[in-house]
Order: sequence, then C-alpha cells, then structure tokens
Amino acid sequence: METKAFQKIYTKVTQITKATCSLNAQGVGYDELAMIHGKLAQVVKIIGDIVTLQVFGGTEGIPTNAEVTFLGKAPSLKVSDDLAGRFFNAYGDPIDGGPAIEGEEIEIGGPSVNPVRRKQPSELIATGIAGIDLNNTLVSGQKIPFFADPDQPYNQVMAMVALRAKTDKIILGGMGLTNDDYLFYKNVFDNAGALDRIISFVNTTENPPVERLLVPDMALTAAEYFAVKKNQTVLVLLTDMTLYADALSIVSNRMDQIPSKDSMPGSLYSDLAKIYEKAVQFPAGGSITIIAVTTLSGGDITHAIPDNTGYITEGQLFLRKDTDIGKVIVDPFRSLSRLKQLVIGKKTREDHPQVMNSSIRLFADAANAKTKLENGFDLTDYDERSLKFAKDYSAKLLAIDVNVEIDEMLNTGWELFNKHFKPEEVGIKQELVDKFWPKN
Repeated sequence: METKAFQKIYTKVTQITKATCSLNAQGVGYDELAMIHGKLAQVVKIIGDIVTLQVFGGTEGIPTNAEVTFLGKAPSLKVSDDLAGRFFNAYGDPIDGGPAIEGEEIEIGGPSVNPVRRKQPSELIATGIAGIDLNNTLVSGQKIPFFADPDQPYNQVMAMVALRAKTDKIILGGMGLTNDDYLFYKNVFDNAGALDRIISFVNTTENPPVERLLVPDMALTAAEYFAVKKNQTVLVLLTDMTLYADALSIVSNRMDQIPSKDSMPGSLYSDLAKIYEKAVQFPAGGSITIIAVTTLSGGDITHAIPDNTGYITEGQLFLRKDTDIGKVIVDPFRSLSRLKQLVIGKKTREDHPQVMNSSIRLFADAANAKTKLENGFDLTDYDERSLKFAKDYSAKLLAIDVNVEIDEMLNTGWELFNKHFKPEEVGIKQELVDKFWPKN
C-alpha cells in the first residue's frame, strides 16, 4: 500500500468474481467510490477490514495486484438550473456534447422525505391521455408504474406523457435503453422544443448493466433540487424498472447472496421502495411524481418485480393492444389510480366521477356481450349497441394516441352515451343528465 496526496492506494486484491472484487482496507465507507485498474467501482459490503467493491464495467482483465484508489465520496451530482435540457450518463456526466455543469455537489441516494414534511397529494397532473386522465387520474406526489409487455410502445407513451404533462420539469431516467430508444427520446424532445424543461439520465444497452443502478438516484437527486429549492412540480419517468431489478440481481448473485423469488435479491422490496418513496407533495407547492415502466415477461404480474412494485406504488397503468381497433389502450379493467378520488370531481368537472363509472360499466357490458357472441348465443339489441359503444370508446378515448383536455374527454363521453344509449340506460344522476346530455 502507498499513499498519494491523502489517497490510499492498495495493490492486493484478495477475491475477484464477475462483478465484484474484495480487498483488505481501512477507513472506507459504504457506497464510497473507488478506481480499480482504471475502472470505477463502489463499496457494497464491509465486514471487518474486508471491503467488497462492485465494479461498474465488470471485472474482466483486473489482476490481483491491481491498483485500488478510494475516492473518499459516494456518487454525486452537481445540481443547478443548468441541468435543464441536458442529457447525462449514469454518472451524471454530459453525453450531449455540452459543457460540464457548475453547481452544488450533492450525494445521490439520500433519505426520502420525512412524513411530517409531506402534504396529502391534491393537485391534478394532466397527461392528455384519456385512459389516464379520465379513468385513472394522476395526482402530484403519486408513484405509479406502467405494466407493459416488452413489445409494447411504452417508450412512446412515456415520451407523450413527458411532452403533454402540465409540470415544470420532467426528468427521464433511462435504464438499458437501446440506442434507437435513446435517439427516439432525444429527437422527440428536440422537435417538440420542450428541451428546456426536460433532463435525461441515460444508460444504454452498450453501457455495463451495473451502471443502471445509479440512474434512478441521479434522476431523483435532480428532481429534489427543483422540487425543494425551486418549489417546482417535477415528473420523474423511469424506464425500465425490470432492467434495473435485473442489474440488482446480477450484483447480488455474483456476491453469492442467496436469491429470493424469481432469482431476485431478498432486498428487492426495499431497493424498489427506496426509489418510489421519493415521490412527495411538499406543503410549499413543490412535488415529485414518479411514473415508471415495469416490463412483464409474458404478461406475468405475479413475478417478483411487478408483485413487489404493486405493494409499494399507488396503483398501476396497464397497457394492452385492443384487437377491435388494433391500437394500444390503457386497459380500464386492470389499471388503477389509488389517489384519483382526491381530484376527480374536485379539481375536474362535477360530472367526471359519473362519466368515468358509467363508461367502464358499459365497457364491461360489451365484454359480456363479446363472450356471448363467442359462445354462439344470440345478442340482444342492447348487447349490439354496447359492442358498438365499446369500439368507439376504445378508439376515441382509451387509445394512447388520443391527446385532448379533460373537459373534452368528458364531452366525448356524453356524445358516445347519446349516440348508443338512452339516458336511463346510462345510469347517471338526472341533474347531470339535464345539464350535460347533448341536445339533439
């Protein structure tokens, strides 16, 4: 061991696995960064004097006499207003060719906000997507995932939410994005002229998977700066949390931890909660809302990742392809926002709760009619009309490419009721029918 300008340099590595190296060292802290053989690493385990480092680029080519230098600090991000409109890698370094950020350096992965400093969420976040705004309204300070099969256009949906959401800042945390996905986000944000309020932290498939573990903390550290210091409403989009969890399992399996369900680490619940619990509404007006994508394998929501996610988050948005219209919709039966009742009919028009409930009931009647049809039973006149309604409802409201204001969604709902049903079949309070039913 030698010392150079207060930095200890160690040259004896005792154990090397695919993702980690161990050595004897003193005076080192958890999460501290180190350089080993020119690669960045982070302390993940300390037992006595034995320190285990997780090597971000993988341990290939590291000899047992490699030089190890501890940097004396955990991963950090420089925060300032200059972050807006920029693209960074998992370490917070610019990847868009722009200048380095000047600002206050903050360690990432700090604690979540004390419940005493939180306020009950009550502000609506409009996304322009009716499957969300009408049926599963989002509230500032909420945490909610999209559950989607890997072949669904969830990156397009996230980009649409980013462009339409009425918030001050949008922070994208991309984990395991293909280069195409990365360029897709970059072009969409560029072309929309929305770059000034979007900040992106990106780990692509070309980067080591372990680097993904830094992305959510980087994104949330930036989010906390704008929500706390600037009292801004911030929307954090994380995609894809399944790839984040896969990176967790790579590290834990290579550290010989005993895996839990679906070969995930036993700490999966707290690893995910540490991220999602950063969602908060502050009394002063700032807020952090988190929308994440969790890809499912073969639609399996019992897998450890969506299963744990469902316990932590306040609902889920379920994407599926509607075979009747050939478009991807937000499924009204499997989606849920547990906080929507805090805003619907209060921050939105008085008829919102009833239009929402009646539409979904009629959509369910259509699903029953479809089952009758498939089993060879005769359809009633009402069945026929409900099927036509369902097709219109999917195309004009549930499809993810519909982009309108909430009042227009409600008006469309009334028009569809009027087109296919009599007022008494829709089952909405008479006073609302008198006020909103279209006058032919």
